[in-house]
Amino acid sequence: MNINTIFKPYRLKFSFTLLLIFTEAALTILFPLFIGYAIDSAIQGSYQGSLQLGGLGVVALVIGVGRRVFDSRFYAKVFQDLGAQVISKMEEEVPSKKSARLGMIRELVEFLENSLPELIGNVIGLIGVVAIIATLNLNVFYGSLIVTVLVFLIYGTTSAKTIRLNKSANDELEKQVTVIATKDRRRLERHLGEMMKWNVKLSDLEAINFSISWVVLIAFLVGSVMISVSDGMVKYGALFSLIMYVFQYMENVINLPLFFHIYLRLREIYARLEYVQQFPRPHSRMSRPRSTVAPG
Repeated sequence: MNINTIFKPYRLKFSFTLLLIFTEAALTILFPLFIGYAIDSAIQGSYQGSLQLGGLGVVALVIGVGRRVFDSRFYAKVFQDLGAQVISKMEEEVPSKKSARLGMIRELVEFLENSLPELIGNVIGLIGVVAIIATLNLNVFYGSLIVTVLVFLIYGTTSAKTIRLNKSANDELEKQVTVIATKDRRRLERHLGEMMKWNVKLSDLEAINFSISWVVLIAFLVGSVMISVSDGMVKYGALFSLIMYVFQYMENVINLPLFFHIYLRLREIYARLEYVQQFPRPHSRMSRPRSTVAPG
């Protein structure tokens, strides 16, 4: 999915929101480490670690709120421009397909506004957490690499099926307005039944992948505690930080494949939108060409 094509007119604003996302993600990685410092500092009768933890929280809050305020306005403009551009090139298409494409554009923009920051945060979080785990315990670090590969293999084996199911769901979605316009209740029930059928199949596939991955990750969490203690890590703050990082690693690993499946769906949507962009609306010989069309 070529995001650069969509955001070429908004390069500076998109770069700014990416900078805020990366900064927010980097700060999030530091929390378990600062919590561990605060615990050890408090045990020694000092509150310096607690003050540092509080300062980190304030900085993360300011950046996080600022990014969300900026993003809501930025992506509203992107949806307005992209929606008008795509729909204006579909004059010969039926209203049902236009409505479905507009919904797909909204889904794409919502992914960029809401899910992209989480995705970037997860990627940065995974890399940062694994790097910190390596400094705390090498055996747990090696285990995290093995588990990461296993989880991605679990999801990767079903990617082709996910693409097929999403295509079928989008094909059915593009018929929705036409079916509603017929005012035929039986036809509408069949259409809604087909929509739910594909959604149920996608949900079942996701549930299976998640269940298998979660079992692997829980086994890794339990093993990490045992490995850390057996390796002689007895300082409470350090041990607590390591287990928190392992738990944060689990969250990042379990979320990344979910984003991959969202990407597969959006790639199928983007292919439909890209087709419209590549083929301008046709003009019949009987129609008068418009001289005031705004550039797409």
